[in-house]
Order: sequence, then C-alpha cells, then structure tokens
Amino acid sequence: MISLVLAPKIRCRYTNPTDRFQIVRVSHLPDSYLERTVLPRESIVFEAFPQDSLEIHTGAVVGAILSDRIPCDRLVFAPSEPRRYPRHLQQSA
Repeated sequence: MISLVLAPKIRCRYTNPTDRFQIVRVSHLPDSYLERTVLPRESIVFEAFPQDSLEIHTGAVVGAILSDRIPCDRLVFAPSEPRRYPRHLQQSA
C-alpha cells in the first residue's frame, strides 16, 4: 500500500480583479474538490494544500475561459494581515 504524506493545509485568499465573474477551482488529493463563483472585485478565502493550484475561469459570452492557474502557496492569507492587494495582484520588481 502506498501512503502519501501531505503538508498541512494553508489558508488562502483570492481576489477577482476583473469586471467579470470568475469561476475558481481547486482539486485536492485524494478526494476533495472546491468550485466557487467569485464576483467582480470580491474575494474568496479557502483552505488548500501548498502544492495545489487555483484555476481561474473568466466568464465569457459562450462560457468560461481558463485564464490563469496560480499555485496556492502564492495565495497564503493570515486573517491578522492588514488589508492590501494579495500577492498574486502585486507588481513584481
């Protein structure tokens, strides 16, 4: 029998910076799944494993288009942090 050792889950936050709705998805191992709609300029807080990725599907006229995939370890959120843009929205130097 193969045993997987997973890191503990982390708390993450994603903010939809667009003016369109987005559908976000995270697939967890072994059998968890998250899919939510995030309205324009709204945020979602969720738990995921550091090795997971958040898929972002942006609403279009004929459906939703996969527009980004962000590693969850870049979306780490601590509730005591001051309100600011999440790391995935900050400009990199």
